Amino acid sequence: MMKTVGIIGGSGFIGSYITRKFLEEGYEAKVSVTDIHKSEKYQHLFDLENSENLNIRGLKLEDQEPLTDFIKDCDIVIHSGTPFQLDVEDPQAELFDPTIQGTHNFLAAVNESSNVEKVVFIASVAAWNTNFPMPAGGKSFSDTFDEKEDRYTSEDSHPYSQAKFIANQVVEEFIAKNPKAGFEICSVSPVTVMGKSLSKREDSTSTGLQFLIKNKIAPDEFIQRLYDNNVPFALVDVEDVANATYKAATIKGIQGKDYLITSETYKVWDIHQMLNHREPKEKAQIIYKNDLAKLDLGIQFRPMKDTLRSYSE
Repeated sequence: MMKTVGIIGGSGFIGSYITRKFLEEGYEAKVSVTDIHKSEKYQHLFDLENSENLNIRGLKLEDQEPLTDFIKDCDIVIHSGTPFQLDVEDPQAELFDPTIQGTHNFLAAVNESSNVEKVVFIASVAAWNTNFPMPAGGKSFSDTFDEKEDRYTSEDSHPYSQAKFIANQVVEEFIAKNPKAGFEICSVSPVTVMGKSLSKREDSTSTGLQFLIKNKIAPDEFIQRLYDNNVPFALVDVEDVANATYKAATIKGIQGKDYLITSETYKVWDIHQMLNHREPKEKAQIIYKNDLAKLDLGIQFRPMKDTLRSYSE
């Protein structure tokens, strides 16, 4: 019998690749979108292989009853539905409430289901270091970081990063308080995600960042600082994030683990070079380490040169 995966936020930049992966692997995919009337945000999913096994539902994480109903017949649930935005007017309403309360609501809904076997959170490197892409406190740009490190947060960090960090604490507390839950929970924490969008939407923060760096555009002080300081970015291919999510969802015995999903680190001007089909001046470094994901999930991360070049093709 065909298994069902529920993907909260499965039409976004990363979510679309996760949806594609599960459809290719023979799952029925239930995808939640915040506004069912904006079909331009999810229409591209019907072009995917096996899209006859796709089911789109309108859903907001703030609404507990529809959320519980969405999850109840799923075997696997992926939470990829937290807002990723850097330009914020009201951090509480735009980031903290949907991210943190949304995580509480999601866990409550999963806990009510007797069907769910596995839960995967698409977290963020910000759940490890809210200063990213700047180094965690006490570290330099060349110091490595892996899952053995202490997590680092600062009240001066961007509200998006702080919200992701707190959401991760909510997940950890839930795991500690529910040792006999009938399902396994783990997280994947991607660094800066690069690659081509599967949709034609132009409001994705990830694809937007690639566009800005490719064309040397600085719409705000945050981006300008990246250029001024030639900041190194740990990068990962969006397809690798989807593959890691699929593996995390289908491998047993990794309860409570949180994997850094990361390939190579390049400085921002070298990222600009590669997005424009030119060679980088410096060699890639490995700053955020991916050993645990390679070991447990069997992921081979693709070189970022390939990803950045294909984005522009």
